[in-house]
Formats: sequence, C-alpha cells, structure tokens
Amino acid sequence: MTAARIEHLVTSGTFSLDGGTWDVDNNVWIVGDDSEAVVIDAAHDADAIAEALGDRTLRAIVCTHAHNDHIDAAPALAARTGAPILLHPDDLPLWKQTHPDRLPDGELTDDQRLSVAGVELTVLHTPGHAPGAVCLYAPELGTVFTGDTLFQGGPGATGRSFSHFPTIVESIRTRLLALSPETVVRTGHGDSTTVGAEAPHLQEWIDRGH
Repeated sequence: MTAARIEHLVTSGTFSLDGGTWDVDNNVWIVGDDSEAVVIDAAHDADAIAEALGDRTLRAIVCTHAHNDHIDAAPALAARTGAPILLHPDDLPLWKQTHPDRLPDGELTDDQRLSVAGVELTVLHTPGHAPGAVCLYAPELGTVFTGDTLFQGGPGATGRSFSHFPTIVESIRTRLLALSPETVVRTGHGDSTTVGAEAPHLQEWIDRGH
C-alpha cells in the first residue's frame, strides 16, 4: 500500500463578486494515494483535475468556501467521477450565486473528520473570508489547507460581501495559530508558508483591523 501524498495543480480563471471580475490563479490540492483521493477546491478546470486524478477513486470534492473561483469546476468534476461535493452550509448563499440549479451533496461541519488513503483531514470552521470558510488539518501530513483564510503574509481578503475582518483574525488566532508552528500552510492562491512564519504578525493584523 502506498503512503498518502499531496499533489498540487494551479488552474486559471476568473473570480467574480459584487459586480467585479478579476483574473486569478488557484491552487487545487489532491490528497491521496495510488487508489483513492480527495480534491480540495475544484477550481476552473475539471479536465485538468480529472487528468491529475487518473483512474483513482475520488472520494470527495471538498470546498474550502464557495467563492466562484474555488467551486466553478466542482459540478463537472462530480459528474465525471461520481464524487460528492462537500460544503459548509453557511456558504450556501455564495454557492447559489454560481450554481443556482445544483446544490452540494453533503455538509461540512466543524471538527468533522474525512478519511482518505489512511490519513484524516479534520474540518476547522474558520469564518471571516466567507461565512462557511473551512480549513482542513492533516496532522499526519504536517499540513493545513487554508483556502483563502490564511496566506503567506496574512489573512484572506475581507473587503467584499459576506466577509468580516475581525472574524477572520479571530478564526486564525483560535484555530490555525493553535497548530504546531512547523505545520505547512497550503493556501488557495500563491505560495505555501508555515503557521510559525505567520504567527508573529497576528498583533499587526489585529491593530490594522481597529
């Protein structure tokens, strides 16, 4: 039996909210082994994600939040693979802006555990960037997948609808900075970082929000 591993794709498309549209590159994360996997954030390109999966069984399509650039390819990938789409219910209003005729297949809840390839991903509800934003903590892999909650250099954006800066800072403080400093932070866009590298900036973020 092969050990679980993390694979990384970058897909490109657009992000649209509040009447604006921007070009974006998104990180798509695949966690699994040679026989099964989960996809974290099916962004933009179902074909590229399916190609990366090959003939593995896709156990779930996990959405860190429901901004369109993180979920636009999810229904097409689900249709190809039969995998369920999982989303925290607090993000259903955002989901319906992109996919009004196709609901997710299941709900993510705080502290829920998802198993794949012999490892567990623990769901951490981290609202702020979006009401239903979640991170996925995989202690056996020494990593946390943060979506757009925490980036290299600080919190995700909170300037648009459904977002709130004090909430995201509190989510990061209580849920993410409580993890081991060596934990690798794999983000929704851009480069990875570590919990330890971001922790010293917490007070700056709090001060900036006042």
